[in-house]
Amino acid sequence: MKNFTKQEIEEIYHTPLLELIFRAASVHREHHDAKKVQRCSLLSIKTGGCAEDCSYCPQSSRHEKKMKAEPYMDKEQVLEEAKKAKANGSTRFCMGAAQTRVRNNKDFENVLGMVKGVRELGMEACVTLGMLTKEQADRLKEAGLTAYNHNVDTSEEYYPKIISTRSYQERLDTLEAVGDAGISVCCGGILGMGESDDDHISMLHTLTKLKTAPESIPINALVPCDGTPLGNRPLISALDLARMIATTRILFPKARVRLSAGREVLTISDQALCFLAGASSIFAGDKLLTTPNPEWDRDEMMFQKLGLTAE
Repeated sequence: MKNFTKQEIEEIYHTPLLELIFRAASVHREHHDAKKVQRCSLLSIKTGGCAEDCSYCPQSSRHEKKMKAEPYMDKEQVLEEAKKAKANGSTRFCMGAAQTRVRNNKDFENVLGMVKGVRELGMEACVTLGMLTKEQADRLKEAGLTAYNHNVDTSEEYYPKIISTRSYQERLDTLEAVGDAGISVCCGGILGMGESDDDHISMLHTLTKLKTAPESIPINALVPCDGTPLGNRPLISALDLARMIATTRILFPKARVRLSAGREVLTISDQALCFLAGASSIFAGDKLLTTPNPEWDRDEMMFQKLGLTAE
């Protein structure tokens, strides 16, 4: 992958939008079948009670409205959900736990069993469990884990305004442990948290400098949640979302650029622009962890209207 300077990324990002999307679409078609979109499913396997203070997340125990903390789901329950996702066309099953870090206990053993079970179904398996060590990453790799998600969320400069309980460097250390274990890195960010264009550019620059280039890059639009510090933020525009996706596609020609959280409020036309800009994956199912997402039937209708097929 080419090493981009921050100035080069800035020049790409600020290209006039239609020209930018045309360029990104051309890059996309060089490396991907533009008619195919991967469907992924994301399940919250441990909900609420998180000690982190992420300003966007309703699962934090530090916010005004506290979501009820629930224990880890049973492996059998999780695998039943994975089977349903596969039947609906998902080829990647992602499991998320609201917690600060991975701990070497029975819950981790349970997760290792979930990963093995999902792989036995013939699906890609991804988890997002917070910070972890190289040894824990090695165990996940042995269990067959396809990818580990750990977003940087935003730029290093804007990050302290969003999270104070976990440093940016700790996130980078986790991503390095994942890559060193030979697990695919899934890392992206969230748009619409009050950050600037410069923060978008800086975040993308961070991704280009990771020791292991991300194979998967989720681009999320903030879903404002009641009771969180960002609960009253206005929604980011589809044009800004498309600009970020297009820039990401040009920087990472071979990666999965995932149109992730926030699709519930996007029209089919909005999403079509994002696919044209280089998005090659969506999260399917009526919920993303705890936030709403378009239902299966609605996505199926969109695929038919746009002439897309599930990979």
